[in-house]
Amino acid sequence: MGFFKLGTLTLSRLFKKPETLKYPFQTKEPYIGQKGFVVQAAPDTCNLCGICSKRCPAGAIVTDRDAKKWAINHLQCVQCGYCVSSCPKNCLTMDGHRPSIATKKHMDEVKINLPEKKKPVEANAKPEK
Repeated sequence: MGFFKLGTLTLSRLFKKPETLKYPFQTKEPYIGQKGFVVQAAPDTCNLCGICSKRCPAGAIVTDRDAKKWAINHLQCVQCGYCVSSCPKNCLTMDGHRPSIATKKHMDEVKINLPEKKKPVEANAKPEK
């Protein structure tokens, strides 16, 4: 009796669409509300305030204002989304498509060009000739 059940199951699967995807070539679309990995979508609006690195519970984000760099370790990130929700400039987003992270480089660094701060002009200062 078990042989006939196995045979019908096998024959029915021959004419159906496969259940799995050919992963490297086909990827599944992320569902609505899926968290992904953190991406700095607008690095030109970032002012390197460091709030995202302070809110990160895993310590995966590093901001260096002197070197003008923002870096994230995707292997250390727990994908909680606290950094995205706490960013005052809304320059961080969560991307549902997770890339392959088989790499020797663990940190993704972004070089940010901050505008130079101009010194305020004093009211009593004399103009230079």
